[in-house]
Amino acid sequence: MHSQATECLEVRVTEPGRLNELLDHAEAVLRQAATPGRFAGILVTRHDPGRYTLALSSTVPFGETREQILS
Repeated sequence: MHSQATECLEVRVTEPGRLNELLDHAEAVLRQAATPGRFAGILVTRHDPGRYTLALSSTVPFGETREQILS
């Protein structure tokens, strides 16, 4: 996992069996960052099967996680 900023994390998966573990960890990190101000939810974007970004987003309600897939 590569951190770009506190509000956005990139996950690159080389071992498919670790996908959920890595995404769950990134989501937990962002959820902690959002909790003090309760200002954003998390938007997960799948760029391709091995690359995801997770970002705090004011378009997603606090406490929720939404997914989008780029083609």
